[in-house]
Amino acid sequence: MPNKIVLHSYWRSSSSYRVRLALGAKGLHAELVSVNLLTNAQQTPEYAAISPTAYVPALTIDGETFVESMAIMELLEELHPEPALLPSDPRSRAHVRALCEIINAGIQPLQNLNVIRKVSSEGPAQKAWMQHFIAKGLHAFEARLAAIEARGARGPFAFGATFGLADCLLVPQVYAARRNDVDLHAMPRILRAIEASKNLPFVLAAHPDAQPDAVH
Repeated sequence: MPNKIVLHSYWRSSSSYRVRLALGAKGLHAELVSVNLLTNAQQTPEYAAISPTAYVPALTIDGETFVESMAIMELLEELHPEPALLPSDPRSRAHVRALCEIINAGIQPLQNLNVIRKVSSEGPAQKAWMQHFIAKGLHAFEARLAAIEARGARGPFAFGATFGLADCLLVPQVYAARRNDVDLHAMPRILRAIEASKNLPFVLAAHPDAQPDAVH
């Protein structure tokens, strides 16, 4: 067991949110260090020494720092295999990792603050961009859930009967979708997984509004 875990995070960062969920699902406590993206705290030399990409999250375990949320969650899975976030057989793990990458690679980079600021300085144009790419990615996620379900892996969570790695990415992405008024009505499997997750204690604790650096 690690002696000390420190999470460098921003309350509304969906990548930080997913790591908070993974930590909570594992029953792990992390000391939070807020990195305010709106004041460009991620661009300081001090944070660059922690994460040269200037992204959150970064996770420090016993003085050793790890970056990139997918790598961090895979590390937590290997260090703390129970309760498992990934299924036991290789084919099922591949399906879960593909679901994760639909969000991590297909949506997340396009909704990053530095990207939408580059797209436009106007709020309506930024929102339209976000709506398009979030909806596109979540429709793909829903289609994959349907295909996986047809092979026998039913819910109520994103992959099977327990909260897992795909849920760690889906919960924050649906939060972002709702903030941007993305229509989710044609995504029943996604909505089912969110409903199954929403009242789990660690999910409630990981919510952006529950973070000490939240601004309301």
